[in-house]
Amino acid sequence: MKPTKEKITVALAGNPNVGKSTIFNSLTGMNQHTGNWAGKTVSNAEGVCQSEKYSYTFVDIPGTYSLLSHSPEEEIARDFLRFGGSQAVIVVCDATCLERNLNLCLQIMEICPNVLVCVNLLDQAKRRHIKVDLEKLSQKLGVTVIGTIGHKKKTTKAILSALDNLIAKNPSETSPPVNSNLDTSVYTTISKAEKIAKEVVSYEQKGRNSFDRRLDSIFTSRAIGYPLMLLLLCLIFWITISGANYPSALLSRLFFFLEDKLSAFLHLLGSPWWLHDSLTYGVFRTVGWVISVMLPPMAIFFPLFTLLEDSGYLPRIAFNLDYPFKKCNACGKQALTMCMGFGCNAVGVTGCRIIDSKRERLLAILTNNLVPCNGRFPTIIALITMFLCVGQGFTQSFFAALTLTAVILLGIITTFLVTKLLSQTFLKGVPSSYTLELPPYRKPQFLKVIIRSSLDRTVFVLGRSIAVAAPAGLLIWIIANVTVKDISLLRYCADFLNPFAELLGLDGVILLAFILGLPANEIVIPIVIMAYMNSGSLTELSSLTAMRELFIANGWDFTTAISVILFSLLHWPCATTILTIKKETGSIKWTAVSVLLPTVICILVCMVFNFIIKIF
Repeated sequence: MKPTKEKITVALAGNPNVGKSTIFNSLTGMNQHTGNWAGKTVSNAEGVCQSEKYSYTFVDIPGTYSLLSHSPEEEIARDFLRFGGSQAVIVVCDATCLERNLNLCLQIMEICPNVLVCVNLLDQAKRRHIKVDLEKLSQKLGVTVIGTIGHKKKTTKAILSALDNLIAKNPSETSPPVNSNLDTSVYTTISKAEKIAKEVVSYEQKGRNSFDRRLDSIFTSRAIGYPLMLLLLCLIFWITISGANYPSALLSRLFFFLEDKLSAFLHLLGSPWWLHDSLTYGVFRTVGWVISVMLPPMAIFFPLFTLLEDSGYLPRIAFNLDYPFKKCNACGKQALTMCMGFGCNAVGVTGCRIIDSKRERLLAILTNNLVPCNGRFPTIIALITMFLCVGQGFTQSFFAALTLTAVILLGIITTFLVTKLLSQTFLKGVPSSYTLELPPYRKPQFLKVIIRSSLDRTVFVLGRSIAVAAPAGLLIWIIANVTVKDISLLRYCADFLNPFAELLGLDGVILLAFILGLPANEIVIPIVIMAYMNSGSLTELSSLTAMRELFIANGWDFTTAISVILFSLLHWPCATTILTIKKETGSIKWTAVSVLLPTVICILVCMVFNFIIKIF
């Protein structure tokens, strides 16, 4: 029987974007789990790895530039290093900007006795003609220093070997902090980091950053930076619109095939008609519709968005939008959470954790829904294509993408206006400063991007949407099939809402569809079709032309289409987003505000638009 290896806890620390998570994944492989830090909403990651001598538990602590900051992530990093019980700390540094990384490294060495330094991204440093003298750096710091390339296997072996030697030399018991007062050494560490970096880093070629600087002069230019962002956004939407149509049709046919099989199976079991119809035409058809409509665009949009992040362009978007958000007395980080909202507003709300100030975090949460998420794209795109577009094929899809970009630009402008209004009324305050890193432009790791975006974003968001779409399908079937005096509850509700809906340029059916679409925005149009056709279940028409003819026959015109687009853009968040807001804020009051605020805005905008149309 083999003796049990001694268990060692090791913290992985470092600045953001230094490849820390890549090293963590390389070390731990599939032996990982995630959770939340005690009393916090910030997630942690732990993983297990075996070396020849020890059994290591690695804890990937939040990325931080300093141990003196006060954001939730950076407080957690500092507290874990001080009191988390780790016997060693691996500090991951970026070889391409070592000076900034050494500041954190020196601070950690002040409070932790066993430190191993990994100078990562040596491959990128080589491409940029940057050379780091690792041996000299080790002498200057007085700790072991190794060079790593996070995604290569030899990195794992080097780290484990260095850790084994470090633990063998020093007691494995948890040691108390060397120095608990960091503030006294802040200026010393900054100066020392600068001095050490000058001595150990050499540049083999002048103008080493000229390529990045040339790109930044374009992408962050005040003159052309914003137009380029809009063009890139338009390109992403065009790819999403063009690429999603065919797989969406395939999935739709697949679910109708499976629906027939489910129907046959329930008949075989002798199920009563109400159980058969509610499960088949209610629950299953609604879930199938949500998947077939939502999955293809998400599977295209999220990887494209992650590629922007991986290439280094996304921080440039945040840089460009920092100034207008500052003018609104908000945090520039809100630009990143707003971009996340394009994929899913629930994800955008969760992303607001990166904002330190509670006031600014609330501003970002309350306004995130004002940009359309992936679930609202199908409705907006369908109406743009049916009522606002001309041409066929490429011309039609490109014009649809261009019009969609204009709609989204309206959502962004509304976000700025509402943020400014809130920051001057209910959430007054001064915008806080923050550190925004502009990492070097990198060649994206396409395979990892596809896997990460598929698992971390697409499947996660789709799973939550299905969870709320299933009971919604049952409810929709019930109110569409329960009748009073031969009139369905659906028609009664639509007739009741009709007078108010007409003030918004809608009708009772459309407004009711948005209300019933609370669990998932994707089912709004199917509900409208179902009500117009007096069908007892969600119905899909054969083409957009047939859908347009049905809508026109029920009183739709150009004005109605624009009103529905505006309402879809600005209306209340979906159920998944509402639950996420409640979880993130921990407040029923702010959750209610997050629902009422966009509701009031969309009502006012639609009323004003229709009032202007009627005048002119």
